[in-house]
Amino acid sequence: MSGPVFDAVERAFAPDSIGRPVQLRGWVLRSRSSGGILFLLLRDRTGTVQVTGKRDVLGTDAFDAAEHVQVEGAVAVEGTVAADPRSPGGREVRASRITVIDAGAPFPIFADQTEEFRLDKRHLAIRSQEHVATFRVKAEMLRAFREFFDRESVLEVTPPVLSGNAAEGGAEAFRFDYFGRPAYLSQTAQLYLEALLFPNERVYALTPSFRAEKSRTSRHLTEYLHLEAELAWTDLEGLLDFIERMVVHVAHALAERRPTELAALGRPPEELRALAAPFPRLRYAEAIDTLSRKGLPVQWGADLGTAEERALTLEAQTPIFVTHFPRELKAFYMLPTSDDRRTVEAADLLAPEGYGEIVGASCRDTDVDRLTARLRETGADPREYDWYLDLRRHGSVPHAGFGLGVERVLRWILRREHIRDTTPFPRTPSRHTP
Repeated sequence: MSGPVFDAVERAFAPDSIGRPVQLRGWVLRSRSSGGILFLLLRDRTGTVQVTGKRDVLGTDAFDAAEHVQVEGAVAVEGTVAADPRSPGGREVRASRITVIDAGAPFPIFADQTEEFRLDKRHLAIRSQEHVATFRVKAEMLRAFREFFDRESVLEVTPPVLSGNAAEGGAEAFRFDYFGRPAYLSQTAQLYLEALLFPNERVYALTPSFRAEKSRTSRHLTEYLHLEAELAWTDLEGLLDFIERMVVHVAHALAERRPTELAALGRPPEELRALAAPFPRLRYAEAIDTLSRKGLPVQWGADLGTAEERALTLEAQTPIFVTHFPRELKAFYMLPTSDDRRTVEAADLLAPEGYGEIVGASCRDTDVDRLTARLRETGADPREYDWYLDLRRHGSVPHAGFGLGVERVLRWILRREHIRDTTPFPRTPSRHTP
C-alpha cells in the first residue's frame, strides 16, 4: 500500500518544526468548534497535538465532516506547525486539509461509569491515556529485565505452559483433559527451568502462569506474567543479592527512560532513581515478633497474609526480604535450613508502601529421599515427579531460583490501586472476557 509519507505527532514538537509543513494521521481524543474554527486533539503512538482548522480554509463540506468526527474517530491532517502557548505542549498544527478516515460511532467510554462497565468494554477502555502510559512503562520494564539478565549472563529459555504435573499443588491448578489424560496449565516454569539449568548453568523464562485461586483481592490475577530464574552454584545470600541488583536496575532504567509516564501515573521518577541496595533482611521469626508488637495476633507457623505484609512494609521506603519460613508453608522442593530443620532457605521480597509480596525465592533441595518424603507429605505421588527427581540423580549441584509477578512489580512501581490496572485484559475468578 503506497501513498504519502506521514509524520509522527512528535515531529510537531521538534525544535525546528515551527513553520514547517506536516502530514499527520491518528485518532481524535476530543474536539470542539467555535466561530468557524475547529479544535481537535489528535493522538498517535508518539503523543498528542492540537489541530486547528478554519472553515474558510478547509471548505464547508470538509469542515462539517471533520466537525462530526466522534471521539476515537480517525483522521488525516495536512498543515503547518505553529507555536501557541495556549495549546498542550505549546504547539499546534494549523490544518490546510482534514480527511476523515472513519468518523466513528459515539464512543461509549466516558467519566463516571462503573468499573464493571469499563471492564466489559476493556477492549475500548485501554485506549485511555492512563492505560497507554501504563503499558509503555510495562514494556520498558520488560526490556530492562531482559537487559539485566543479559548483563548477568543468564540465558532466556522457553519452557512449556502445558504440563502433566501440578507443580505447586493441584488445588490451585487449572486441570483439563489432554487427550484422555489429566494435564494442567502452568503455575510455574520452575521445574523445567531446573532441567534447563544443568546444560546452561543460569537460565530464566518469561511466561504466563495460571492460578485457580478464588482470591478477590487487589493483588491477585488468575493469569499473570511470570518472570522466573534458576542459578547454579548459588546460595540464599547470593540469590538475594542478585534479586536486589535486578530490582534496582529496573527501577533506575524506568526513571531514566519513562519519567513523563511515571510522573503522570503518580510515581515521581526521582523516587525510583533513589532506590539502592542492600534491602533490609528480616527472618520470619523476627517478622512474627514485629507483628506481635504491632498488635497483630500472628503465631509462629502462620502464613503472612495481606494485612501482615502491609503492616511490615507500609512505612518502608525500600523493599524488604523476609527469610527462613517454616517448611510447612512452602513448596516441597525448598532446601531445609542446616541449623534449623523447621525452616527452609527461602525468602519473599515485599514491596514497600504496603504493596506486599513481589518475589518468591529459595534454594532448591537436591536430596532425592527428602524430596520424595516431602511429596508424600503434600499428598502428591512421587512417581509423577520421577523425571524431576532424575535431575538429582545425574550431576546435581547447589542451585537456587525465584519467581517474580510482573504485574505485582508494576502495581508497586506505578502505585496502582488494583492489579487489574497493570494488564490489558485482566483475568480474575469472575472475569475471562473480553
